[in-house]
Amino acid sequence: MAKRRDRVEWVAGWWHDFVSPKDGSFLTWTPEEPGQFTLSSPSDARVELTAKIHGGWVFGFRSRHTEKVREAARLYRVTGEEKYAAWAAEQLDFYAENYERWPVQTAKSKARLMHQSLDDANVVIRLVEAARLLDGYAAAERRKAWVEKLFLPSAALLDETLQRIHNIACWQRSAMAQVAIYARDAALWARAVDGPYGIRKQLAHGVTSDYLWFEQSMGYNSYVVSALLPLFTMAALEGRGAELREEMHITENMMLATIRMRFPDGRLPNPADATGGAPRAPNERFLAGAYRVFPTAIGLRAVAGQRTWETLVDLPPAAPEEAPLPEVESVSLESSRMAVLRAGPWQVSFHYGQLHQSHAQAEALNFEAAFRGVGVTHDAGTVGYGSPLHTGFYRTAAAHNVPVVDGEGQARWRPGELVAFERARVAARQPDYRPGVAAERELRIEGERLVDTLKVETADGAPRRLGAVLHLQGRMKVPTGAEAVEPPLAYWKETRRVGFEDRASIEAEVGGVRLEVLIETAGPFTVTFGRSPDMPPGERESFYVEKMGTRAEFRTTFVPR
Repeated sequence: MAKRRDRVEWVAGWWHDFVSPKDGSFLTWTPEEPGQFTLSSPSDARVELTAKIHGGWVFGFRSRHTEKVREAARLYRVTGEEKYAAWAAEQLDFYAENYERWPVQTAKSKARLMHQSLDDANVVIRLVEAARLLDGYAAAERRKAWVEKLFLPSAALLDETLQRIHNIACWQRSAMAQVAIYARDAALWARAVDGPYGIRKQLAHGVTSDYLWFEQSMGYNSYVVSALLPLFTMAALEGRGAELREEMHITENMMLATIRMRFPDGRLPNPADATGGAPRAPNERFLAGAYRVFPTAIGLRAVAGQRTWETLVDLPPAAPEEAPLPEVESVSLESSRMAVLRAGPWQVSFHYGQLHQSHAQAEALNFEAAFRGVGVTHDAGTVGYGSPLHTGFYRTAAAHNVPVVDGEGQARWRPGELVAFERARVAARQPDYRPGVAAERELRIEGERLVDTLKVETADGAPRRLGAVLHLQGRMKVPTGAEAVEPPLAYWKETRRVGFEDRASIEAEVGGVRLEVLIETAGPFTVTFGRSPDMPPGERESFYVEKMGTRAEFRTTFVPR
């Protein structure tokens, strides 16, 4: 309260631009406005300040500052000390008086307080709660100014973009609905909840029958839940929870559905372009934060003994006795274009198609696998969206276990076709993987072995470079005779190539598990070994199998030794 204040001249940028130019990792945020070389990242000790990076810093400041406004309002309600209410109200005055002075930014939807509407919605949600908690302190005229100069204009701007099913639209409509409750605006409530792209439509059309968000990322699945929790809480506090009963049921199922997809170490599959590495399940912190609306055994145990605003105003009930998590079993998630195999020592996640271009990567037919709980290969997700590595590597075939044609992966998003599913076998096909190219993959668990059969076929009759990429979370022994070559795929390095006939045997070690990776394909082919980016700043060992032809079948068998 004494040291920090927001400034009208600060125009917020995009958080995904607050990244290292070296490897795309997020910079270390500090509360002091940065100078020319005062920023750093875990892998970059001295980062030059640019306009985009400064904008990202402003995002960090305004996000934290508005959270402090809410915190001050909460402290006022707890302690009755008016210094907290006075400061929080002054900040609301500042945003209300200056809202129109910030430019409308249109590069990524429309926003004033921040760079994109998603972040405006987050700010509005915090400030609406702060305003509600100042009831009894702020005079009616002051509250009216907040509504007319800040909240209603913010809601109107949020309603101008994302007229479609999208995770950001869920945040927009949630913020609008909370403004509607605070402002007692029935028309705004109707637009936010029952409009063509209101909350009801978002959940009715954006959630698959597997209770997963259609943009496929496990992180965005949780993000949508996070968007709606504040609305459900405020609606319940205002006696309007029953109006959203069905939406609450859907959201609770989304919150829990990923548990049945977890790998033995708790890591979730990582389809689409989520940042920050693979999420985990069950996420005890997330479930604890949802207990007021969705009390679960895990969440109640995690929140027991915590001293937070939520536990103060709604004392958690006693946690039930610990219950075992459901066992992960093989399951076809066809409406989400995914499948899970669990048999013997292997668990495999298969992502064979996309439902929309939003957040899609070139990763149709990608798979992740674990052996006896050890991650053998995983999806690295992506880095900050403002980094060149995001579009140049992490979204491309070079970052995934997928087919490659003439060095290129999937051309655009496609849903694909499920061909077969059994407890230890799954197969899917992409008829239009690239123009004139079809691809099909079968994954099969045979006792201790995992067998991957990949077929690629062209329609024009002209020989093409047909291949497949595979990444391992360990070390590979490069066969003798390999020669240094230029990297065949972007951002790979230390690449060496060796030729084979019909079959190649590669020794590998992953997490203490020794594997033979046996590659079989008729005739001559090459394997290029190299290192590629993993979740930054990490790297992983990778290889790229390639041959000439109009049709190729690559059979890769993982054999534990």
